[in-house]
Amino acid sequence: MSLLKFFTFCRFFYKLVLLPLSLSILAACTGIEKRENVIREALDQPNIVIIYLDDSGYGDYAHHGNPTISTPTISQLAYNGTSFSQFYTSSPACSASRYSLLTGRVPGRSGLGSWVIGPDHPRYLHPNEITIAEGLKSQGYRTAMFGKWHLGSPNKLNNMTPNSLPLAHGFEQWIGTNVSHDYVNARLLTSDKAAEIQDNKTFAGYKELVTNLPSNIALSEQLTALYTDKVVEFIDKNKEVPFFAYVAFNQPHLGLHVSPNFKGKSRRGLLGDVMAEIDHSVARVLAAIDKAGIQKNTLVVFSSDNGPWVKFHRQDHRRYGNVRLDVGYAMPFRDGKGSNWEGGHRVPGIFYWPGTIDSGKLSQAPVSTLDILPTIFSLTDTPLPADRTIDGRDISGYLNSKLNKQPSPFKFIYSGIHNEPTAIRVGAWKLLTSTYSQLQDDYGYEASLKSPLLFNVEQDLTESYDLAVGHPNIVNSLTKQLLDYRQNINQEGSFW
Repeated sequence: MSLLKFFTFCRFFYKLVLLPLSLSILAACTGIEKRENVIREALDQPNIVIIYLDDSGYGDYAHHGNPTISTPTISQLAYNGTSFSQFYTSSPACSASRYSLLTGRVPGRSGLGSWVIGPDHPRYLHPNEITIAEGLKSQGYRTAMFGKWHLGSPNKLNNMTPNSLPLAHGFEQWIGTNVSHDYVNARLLTSDKAAEIQDNKTFAGYKELVTNLPSNIALSEQLTALYTDKVVEFIDKNKEVPFFAYVAFNQPHLGLHVSPNFKGKSRRGLLGDVMAEIDHSVARVLAAIDKAGIQKNTLVVFSSDNGPWVKFHRQDHRRYGNVRLDVGYAMPFRDGKGSNWEGGHRVPGIFYWPGTIDSGKLSQAPVSTLDILPTIFSLTDTPLPADRTIDGRDISGYLNSKLNKQPSPFKFIYSGIHNEPTAIRVGAWKLLTSTYSQLQDDYGYEASLKSPLLFNVEQDLTESYDLAVGHPNIVNSLTKQLLDYRQNINQEGSFW
């Protein structure tokens, strides 16, 4: 054997046999367990990142045709992933919407009693609910949340229970607000294992960073950047293991706040500035994923909790004054947040996963946030809870045609102020048994269970033509399905 071949053989033997053996012996002796920095196959425990905005309407994005709001990174997500033109959130208000996102269940099953629960509400996301975070954590994922929770707060009516906050629901770390930042007593909290209850201000496992957020303008302006810094750190720290990051920005919910670097930069004014900073934050998250070399192992989902708060197109905000130009767009759909017209429920819906999700696909298939949990569980081999109804469905077949999974037909429930089903969509048809709007505008319609409205929302985007009289069979069928859904929800009850 030549000297060159001998050294080559020794080098090969060391890398293939001796080095792995020595590392395993070291790990066994020291008790250290470390996953090798090996890029997993794309479908082998993919990382999950959900980016969820607050009150951002369908028309607030360049890729949806807005002429003066610049969102180049979010547009690239849409162009290089799959963007759904018919994407729904389960409720037109935040708490109920976030419940459905995390559980895959319609708001009526939550037991919360209202579509928005304030900081003094006694109830919260029940510990018996199974969230995306809990399911993935059971599969060995690291889990973290960055941003607005709004699914419960410790208060005197629930004995200051920390079960109302994210650590009780599968998240290993969190920094964010307990409610929307416009509440007088909104708090910025962070998980802290060493924290103990103190004077009803600090909750076990959490540290209070700021109270009364609306009075702290400087901090409010830094929230978007703060969350982004933290999620970038989380990605870098956990790049070698599967992880789930839930990024729930407080913006563009009123009042609008933006860091100094983005002030006065957009043609669309303050709303455009806010959206530009969010877009920049999305770019930073993607850059962190790319830097870690895990872009082919990471699914990114982008959406919003409900439509824009169009109520303040017509009136002053109680705290922030004249904000008419600070509110976004639901166009081309009718109404917005707090209504069961399409503008309250239709939001952006983008799935981005280089090399796995069909690129550059604009899907016209109707889907909803209810579908996110069952889809993620399917992609990560996480079993669905067997002891409760999951209202969403696995839509992975829409994301990757090679998966050969045909989603079940679309059926969607519109939920009202008390989380009760008020309307149903099956296929292209939408039936309303009542209408409501924070604008106090019925648009000339009256709806009831005995005399419902019927729209084909694929042909009639603005819900302008009631077709109930001409389609009695469809009315009867959808009415029965809506009543069956109500009965199912009532029979199953909630964990409360």
